[in-house]
Amino acid sequence: MLKNIKKVALPALIMILIFTLVCGVIYPLVVTGISQLAFPKQANGSMIEIDGKKYGSTLLAQEFTTEEYMWGRVMNLNTETFYDDQGNPLLFAGPSNLSPASDEYAALIEERVQKLRDAHPEKGDEPIPSDLVTCSGSGLDPHISPAAAEYQVERIARARNIPAGQVREIVAKYTEGRFLGIFGEPTVNVLEVNLALDGLLK
Repeated sequence: MLKNIKKVALPALIMILIFTLVCGVIYPLVVTGISQLAFPKQANGSMIEIDGKKYGSTLLAQEFTTEEYMWGRVMNLNTETFYDDQGNPLLFAGPSNLSPASDEYAALIEERVQKLRDAHPEKGDEPIPSDLVTCSGSGLDPHISPAAAEYQVERIARARNIPAGQVREIVAKYTEGRFLGIFGEPTVNVLEVNLALDGLLK
């Protein structure tokens, strides 16, 4: 009986060690090495670095609220759940998890619509792109639709005292088309547009 157990256990242990080495060490190192060589920017978080200073990732949203900047999607920010070792609150965002049929959600949408109406009086009753009043599934989507970007052009131009055409040129430069030309929809990266508006990205 003991001999049979050893006969089965030894090959099983060897296979565990082999697969641990292959899947847990060799494979991750090879994939990491290839990604660092072929796609170093993407492998390191798609960071935007200018003159040695990192301004953020093109993959993660940042909240902009002042008139001279393009606003992104709504972010549900939370500083009351996680804390660092010194007890300082850590900021994170996530989906709202509110039902679209709830009164609370309807009140939030109405509040967001009114804020946009107040900031863009020249738009009157023009429909507001839905991505400006709703958050994404992750709560950290860094993109908005071209329609949402266009809705804000005149406000940004007015706040910065520059021609609206100049703002549109920047938006067009940082608008990404459909993946492979057929999948998804065109999107505008809000962080890149705002850095370009500040003259940090050319």
